[in-house]
Amino acid sequence: MEKKMVGKRFGVLLCAEDSEYVRKMYGGYFGVFVRMLAEEGDTWDEFKVTCGVFPEDEDLEFYDGFVVTGSCSDAYGNDKWVRDLLTLINKLDSMNKKILGICFGHQILGRALGGKVTRSPTGWDIGARTITLSSSLSLALSSINLPSRISIIECHRDEIQELPAKAEVLAWSDKTGIEMFRYGDHIMGIQGHPEYSKDILLHLIDRLIQRDFIMEAFALESREKAALWEPDKEAWKRLCISFLKGQL
Repeated sequence: MEKKMVGKRFGVLLCAEDSEYVRKMYGGYFGVFVRMLAEEGDTWDEFKVTCGVFPEDEDLEFYDGFVVTGSCSDAYGNDKWVRDLLTLINKLDSMNKKILGICFGHQILGRALGGKVTRSPTGWDIGARTITLSSSLSLALSSINLPSRISIIECHRDEIQELPAKAEVLAWSDKTGIEMFRYGDHIMGIQGHPEYSKDILLHLIDRLIQRDFIMEAFALESREKAALWEPDKEAWKRLCISFLKGQL
């Protein structure tokens, strides 16, 4: 008799509105994350927190972990959904639930835990960037064969300036001092976008121009920068799954 696989249950706390292109090509950002992280037997649920859709308190115990996505909003803002998200993060922290934060998600985790998030003094970071992993992380990840330096797609102008004392910086770059952090064994933030393809990044650059977030000259420079490196997507996939599954 074939043994039935027992998977885990995760929720994606979606903090960004899907563009028509990403929705059509990838099934929205929820589809992008599921494509990267889902394994056979797992269940993944979507919560559009920007629209006020959050998991019910009584359902939290049934989840093994949550992913907090990127966003065009500021992690230091005070919109109602941002305040509600901070409340949820603190609740999940008290329950020792796994939480993986990406870009805005990384920053909002830092804020929820008592850190400080601000505009980056050096401006936007858009393109592929090589970051350096701490020796403690490299040792912990030796079983999944990660290099000490790893490339990731970046698209942000805010960053964590200060982390609470109990948090550990796991990676940094020549531009951003806190590219990754860990808090206990259940919370991890990544400033870059392990889920992005170059196609998504180039589409996002076009949207940023249209919304007057960046100038055309800077967009051209960002496209050129993106062409220089390939992000280590498979390595990031192994790292993120290992964390969510409790193997890190």
